[in-house]
Order: sequence, then C-alpha cells, then structure tokens
Amino acid sequence: MRVRVTTDQPWDVDVDVLVIPIVGDPLFDGSLGELDRRANGELAALVAFGELRTKRFTSAIAASGEVRARRLVTISTGDAPGVDREVVVRTAAAALHRLAGRHVRSLAIWVEPLAAVLDGGTEAVAGLLARGVVEGSFDPKTLYLDEVPTAPPALDELVLVAPDADLAACTRAAERGVILGEGANLARSLSNRAANDVSPEVLAEEAWAIAEKHGLWIDVIGPDRATELGMGMFMAVGRGSDNPPRMIVVRSGKAGELDAAGRHLALIGKGVCFDSGGISIKPADRMEEMKMDKTGACTVIAAIATVARLAPGTPLLAVAPAVENMPGPHSTRPGDLVKALNGKWVDITNTDAEGRLILGDAMTYAERLGATHLVDVATLTGAVSRALGDLVTGAFGTDPAWTGEVLAAGARAGERYWQLPLVDEYWTEMESWYGDMINSGSGEGGLVKSGLFLREFATKPWVHLDIAGTAYFRKAKPWAARGATGVSHATLVELALAGARPA
Repeated sequence: MRVRVTTDQPWDVDVDVLVIPIVGDPLFDGSLGELDRRANGELAALVAFGELRTKRFTSAIAASGEVRARRLVTISTGDAPGVDREVVVRTAAAALHRLAGRHVRSLAIWVEPLAAVLDGGTEAVAGLLARGVVEGSFDPKTLYLDEVPTAPPALDELVLVAPDADLAACTRAAERGVILGEGANLARSLSNRAANDVSPEVLAEEAWAIAEKHGLWIDVIGPDRATELGMGMFMAVGRGSDNPPRMIVVRSGKAGELDAAGRHLALIGKGVCFDSGGISIKPADRMEEMKMDKTGACTVIAAIATVARLAPGTPLLAVAPAVENMPGPHSTRPGDLVKALNGKWVDITNTDAEGRLILGDAMTYAERLGATHLVDVATLTGAVSRALGDLVTGAFGTDPAWTGEVLAAGARAGERYWQLPLVDEYWTEMESWYGDMINSGSGEGGLVKSGLFLREFATKPWVHLDIAGTAYFRKAKPWAARGATGVSHATLVELALAGARPA
C-alpha cells in the first residue's frame, strides 16, 4: 500500500472513497460545510434522516456529488474531549471495516477534524490514522481461506488529506504508523493460527525467519539444554506434551549493550501454544480459544522486529518461552515440587497456573543475559477480564519510575492500562508447606497473587501486563474483527524507541 500526504482540499482528492471524521455534532460551516455543498447536501440530509449519528464509531456512506471521490464515508468520533490517540487509530480502522466487501483501491482520510482536537496535531494524527488503516485491514479468516468476500478492502493507496501540513513530517509519521500497524498484524497473524499449525517448534521457526529478515541475533533453547540450565518451571509445563518446548531468545544490538536511556530492556512474552490446563484440565467450554495463550510471545517477537525496522541496532531483548500445556504420562501433577532457574522451590498446586511458571524462568534468564529493565506480556488470568473487561489491560510494577515509563509509552501508543497493587499481605496465602511458594493462591485476590508470584523472579525494575482480557475479541467490534487484537505491541515499541539513538 502506497501512503502519501497531500495539502489539497478534501473535495479535490481523486480517490474511490473519502473518509470524513465527524467530531461531536456536525456543524456545516467552514470546510465541512463546503464539503456538504459540493456533495449536493448529502451529509446534511443524512443528519436529518438520522443516518449520520454522533455515537462513537457509527458510520454512514453517502454519494459524493461534485466531490472528486466516488463515495463519502463518515465515521463519528464522539465529543471532542473524548478524542484521544486510541480513538484516532480506531476511527481509521472503523472506516476499513465499514467498507468490508466493497471494491475500494484508493482511500483518503481528512485529517483536519481530528488534528484540531488531538494533542500533537496533524503529525500525530497522520501517524495514528495510517496505523489504524493497516490494523483495520486485518481479517483472521484470510489466514486460511483464499477468498473472503467480507474482508476489509486491500488498498493500493492511502491518502492523508491535511491542508497546511508539513508534508515531510507528516509523511514520516504516516510511514512510521504503517510499520507499527504491520507489526501489530504480524502479532495477530501468529496469535490467531491454530494449535495444530503453530507448535512451540513452529513458533521458534517463525521467530528464526523474522530474526534473519531483520538482522537480529537469535537463540532457541530446546528441552535438553533447558534442563541443563536449570529451567525447572519451564520444563514442568513443557514436558507434558509430545510437542517439545522452546525458549526463544531474540536480540537487537550487542549482548548486554545499553540503549540511549541506559537500559538493556527485555520484553518477555508468554507462549503457551495451547493450554488444556494440564492435569488440572479446563472445562470444555471455549477451550478452543486457548490457541490464543501464545499471544504474549507473538507480541514480543513482533515488537522486536518492528523496532528493528524503525531504529535498527537499538539494544533490545525478547524472550518467548513456548510450550504446550497438556495432560500426559510426563505431565507435572498437582503437588509436584520443581526448582526454578533462580533456585526457588515451587509447589505446583494447580497445573493450569502454568503461564507464571514459564515466565518466571524466562525473566531470570533475561536478567542473566544482562537485562536491566523487564516487561512481561501475558494472557495470564481470567480474573483480569472479569475486573477490567476486554478494553483495558491490567498492569503491575515493582518500581514506580519504571512503571510510569511503561504507562507513558502506552499513552503514546493509544492503549489503555490500569495499574493494580501488589499487596504484600496476600503473600501469606502463597506460602507452601514444602517449598518456597505455591503457584496458585486460593480464594480471593487471585489477580494480585499472580503478580506477587512473578515478582519473585524479578530483581530489576519490572512491569507485568496481563492481556488476558484484551488479547482477543470474542465478538467483532466496529474497528476490529473477532480474534487477536495486537494489544501492547505499540506500547512495547514506543517503550523501546524511547532508548533509540538518533539516526
């Protein structure tokens, strides 16, 4: 898809479709009034008819009259005070979904209405819209089906219409947005693929191909080496399946090298390619969704590739422990004790609390490789979705300054997080009769206890992002299909780029 920025007026752009963001109640004065006049009053007629509404992400298609675009599409954003970066990305994605099944090769989006109300102005909006168009083009059905008549259109050209814009700056921002969107879609593609398609070994092969493509160092640790290293928690989960586990390690820059912010940042992602629960088997209802339990790993692999495209050589580490959690003759049993890589003994009381086991060893290993700051991303608990739903990611952190940096990166990315407390008093419920801790606290507060467990494996500043609620949608949204969302990819990229050196 070609992307260009033009300073032409929106009615002068020759494309198949012109997207018009409607902020608040449409006032047909100024440029919007001129657009309506040239469209022979179609927009005002839609308002009078009740078709053009102000509810966020509602849309309408109109004839274009004398406007050069063949069709007009309106996307409502809600009132101006509520327009943030997330809304801008989703406005563009919603436009693609509104055009699903239509024959559209060229699309223009009028930037001005959003730039007038968003901090960062035209340049910020250009990048966010370009990213939103790319993310909005994703449909998981295309992973396996040759023809999907209801898929969003595959564009040849995206035109961002920004009169009086700095063309060079907006073009750079738009190109950056496209790369961010492509990275999110890579994470979504890997996450959505079926468990009989992507085993731990296949995920490692995919990571290897991505690393070679972007000039990244990669190491894949198999079960024998993991056992020799002492990754007892990782192997406790991975040994139960006929598909052996893989600890995937990808690096940009030199071993232990610090970035411009003085960090050797490590991104750790949970990669359970299928989660049956193991011996503590899950209910059958919605178990097919457990192919999505690898989303954290897919996200960190995609994120390091995106950073390599935007700022090659930026020091960064991605660690993705990949396993299947299956019942079998070699599976870990409730009551088994295993020794973690950091030497702590863990009493496994619930084999379905497996993500924290593989993450703990991965976090320890990342520190051994020189990581000074850690962020882990994981579909860890059902409790986070019950607390925050499918639009807000839960966050825990040990260091207030580092947690603030991660949340600030999320704000730049237009992604929503809510920080949750690590309540020390709950730790008594994680104590074991036989070891240092159990892996699953009983009773209330399970979400907090999952964070407390992971904290035992971080000696450096650390943040845990629980994406179990936000990693995938069970129902389509106006801006997204069902399936993996790509959540936290942009946050991790923004966080890493904060340490990139000037080109």
